[in-house]
Amino acid sequence: MKLYEVLYREIATDYLSGKNTFTQKELSNRLGISISDINVALKKLEEINAISIRPKCFNIIAIDRLLLYWATRRKLNKDVAYSAFARMRINEIEASMPNGVAFTAYTGYKKIYNDIPADYSEVYLYATKDALSEIEKRFPEHKHYDNIFVLRPDPILEERIENGMTVVPPPNIFVDLWNIRTWYAKDFVDALSKKLFGD
Repeated sequence: MKLYEVLYREIATDYLSGKNTFTQKELSNRLGISISDINVALKKLEEINAISIRPKCFNIIAIDRLLLYWATRRKLNKDVAYSAFARMRINEIEASMPNGVAFTAYTGYKKIYNDIPADYSEVYLYATKDALSEIEKRFPEHKHYDNIFVLRPDPILEERIENGMTVVPPPNIFVDLWNIRTWYAKDFVDALSKKLFGD
């Protein structure tokens, strides 16, 4: 995941938690991203009227524009560290994952909202290096059709997974779902859009 994506995830997650005043300095300190890189990423959002930049801070004014901008630039496939096939039901695959993972996409949605807009047949998750090694041992089989996709986390996300995070934040789930090419991914995107943006 690119640095600007880490930034977008952070501010979108904070916004959805009720915060909407940000400073570049605070974000730089929190994420370890240079202020110049943050300013470049924010300028892109300002150009599409997703945020309003003021002299000492900025605010999100259109969370839907922010997430759609990020989603259209997300390259999910480039973050796939491992994929495999398991002859198991989806809930069995999910329950068989080791510690050190955070679910995204369909499973992430299900775990946060206790609901599924459609049946699904793949599991997507981010895993620490140790968890990835364990997943490779538990699920060694490969087919033309894989149903387990392990994504490589950025350093911020990896640290949070190591500290107990088991599901990535809804903004991350949204952009990951946007980049999956199954018909039911759209059902999940539509359902999540209503929860994040309203009707």
